[in-house]
Amino acid sequence: MYGLINIGFGNVVVGDRVIAIVNPESSPLKRLKEQAKDEGKLIDATYGRKTRSILITDSNHIILSAIQPETIATRFVQALIDIEASLHRARMGAQQ
Repeated sequence: MYGLINIGFGNVVVGDRVIAIVNPESSPLKRLKEQAKDEGKLIDATYGRKTRSILITDSNHIILSAIQPETIATRFVQALIDIEASLHRARMGAQQ
């Protein structure tokens, strides 16, 4: 229940579909990126910038972002906090 998460340059992902946010520097992740490219499941949202994070979705799509994994993770946490606050306000309003 995360909603849409900004991954940079006006690009957003459906937070509930993301299963991992990882650093792209390891060899296995470089291979995963190439495999996704070959399968047509690679989405490059870097706008030509250096890839700083890879998002892996539940549909096995690989999304490249120029934003650090920690920054994206913080946005996920903030989205969850915002949704919980909205739900709390709605509950309080319904009780009145």
